[in-house]
Amino acid sequence: MSTARKLLIFGGTVLAAVGMLYGLHYAIFVEHQTLDRMGGSLASAFVHAAERRPEDSQLALIAYRESKYDYVRQVDVHSHWIGLAMLMIVLGVVFDEVALGERARFAIALAMLVGAIVFPLGVILQTARMALQTAQLGSALAIAGSALVIVALGATAVGFMRGDAK
Repeated sequence: MSTARKLLIFGGTVLAAVGMLYGLHYAIFVEHQTLDRMGGSLASAFVHAAERRPEDSQLALIAYRESKYDYVRQVDVHSHWIGLAMLMIVLGVVFDEVALGERARFAIALAMLVGAIVFPLGVILQTARMALQTAQLGSALAIAGSALVIVALGATAVGFMRGDAK
């Protein structure tokens, strides 16, 4: 078994475990409070609208939008980690069939692993309640991580199309 194949399978397994643990933590300690905040904000918005208090209704809708944004990003983080991990494991099983040199396959596997870690971490930073620079750094990391995954998948596809493995 090649080093690249081991990296994909082992890295994917660890990443899947991290994604599942993160999702479990979120579901147990954070999700219910977030859903409660979303429901409360939405209910307040409708109550304020019925009371003809448009400014208060608008503020409640803004609170709902911010809570919903955080909720969706948190769910995205753990689902992307797990999904990318599964993709890495499946590719790892057949990665020795990629018709590229061992160094190229290792570089592709490493790019896939780094991208699969950095992309969701960037999404987490987008939701951090810190300075605007942190959100911008999060966006940059998410873009860089997803670009690494895309390039690695493209290189893998090229390797599969080339034919016999070296």
